[in-house]
Amino acid sequence: MDIVGRCASFTRSRQARSLGLYPFYSAFSGRGPGAARTVGGRDVIVCGSGDYLGLAADPRVTEAAAEAVRRYGTGSSGSRLLNGNLDLHEQLEDELAQFFGKPAALVFATGYQAGLGAVAGLCRTGDHVLVDQEAHASLVDAARLSRARVHWFPHNDTDRLAAGLKALPGNGGRMVVVDGVYSMRGDLCPLPDLVRVCHEHRATLVVDDAHGAGVLAEGHGTCAQYGLTDDVPVISLTFSKAFASIGGAVLGDKAVIEYLRHYARPLVFSAGASPANTAAALEALRIVRDEPWRGRAALDNAHRMRHALSALGYRVPPGETPLVPVDIGDELRTAVAWKLLLDRGVHVNAVMPPAAPACLRASFCASHTREQLDAVTAAFADIREPLAALALPENGLTASHTSHLRLPGTEDSAETWAAGIRHLLP
Repeated sequence: MDIVGRCASFTRSRQARSLGLYPFYSAFSGRGPGAARTVGGRDVIVCGSGDYLGLAADPRVTEAAAEAVRRYGTGSSGSRLLNGNLDLHEQLEDELAQFFGKPAALVFATGYQAGLGAVAGLCRTGDHVLVDQEAHASLVDAARLSRARVHWFPHNDTDRLAAGLKALPGNGGRMVVVDGVYSMRGDLCPLPDLVRVCHEHRATLVVDDAHGAGVLAEGHGTCAQYGLTDDVPVISLTFSKAFASIGGAVLGDKAVIEYLRHYARPLVFSAGASPANTAAALEALRIVRDEPWRGRAALDNAHRMRHALSALGYRVPPGETPLVPVDIGDELRTAVAWKLLLDRGVHVNAVMPPAAPACLRASFCASHTREQLDAVTAAFADIREPLAALALPENGLTASHTSHLRLPGTEDSAETWAAGIRHLLP
């Protein structure tokens, strides 16, 4: 089959849509109070957003973005290396470095590019990169593109990491890549052990703090939460979560940042971040600095919902971040739960393999009101009975019934899929 033909044979998304069980690419068309947004012409409470501090619609942030467009125009119009470098970029870098307690920072157009630039930009042929198996996809891609030899270690298993580092051949550089807060489980990396292991084996530790920066430790992030900011050579982060924008940054020593300014290909060969996005991130950073209560509010709301959902009988792991995964079961039950909640005015994220084992990934923000959280709790309570009533085939749930909710390809026919789903629905 040719490549275009392979695309034409992809029918799973259409089948899931026809059954109302396609949980991706929801089209939001507006914002309401608190964490309310509009999707499909109706208001829903969004419990999956990365807008942890509720700043994406803050008038101070939106006005900063608008003023930047009036002053600089809509784009940077070139690579920062040549003609797309704005004084606004450098101002943001200075304030990021100061706030996070690192000597220097480098701003990229996206958070994905920041992680890619840090890992692939610092490594070369002959080096070794050791990556946590649950690290974000951008870090996985960065390791593969780095020209270094890539090794994987089990999630948060520092003993296996130490053994892997000890067994490495040659004299090449060694890098360890982890998330500060893991985006699917919402769990923290074991940073003290990681720092110790990397120090013992002379490895450079890179922590991507997309979900911790702006929230944990009065906004200073995961490394500050552990009191280890000075012990982590390279930190990357994104602006698309707590900082209410698009973009990202790498923080580290001045020598590291100067090197990346010339060797990070996503920076050198991409236009600089837009004026609006840069100004929005800068204003959000200043709000994070001046209003640390926002991070605490997000964590308090997540703590409350963990307890509420656990009390309803849902499987919710303990945690201390805004991310709250809810284990519903297999892919089908997860998709049905997503649809039942949406029908009740609650939008959560349905996670499917291969990204992670199937679950509902909720997140809670400073902007969630008490009334909204009560409504979310009531919706989860309301769907317990229809979820329990899902009828399973005599031989249990098989791949032929659920494979079309998966991303990997299968040969199951549309008829098999539709018949299986109809049989399983209450």
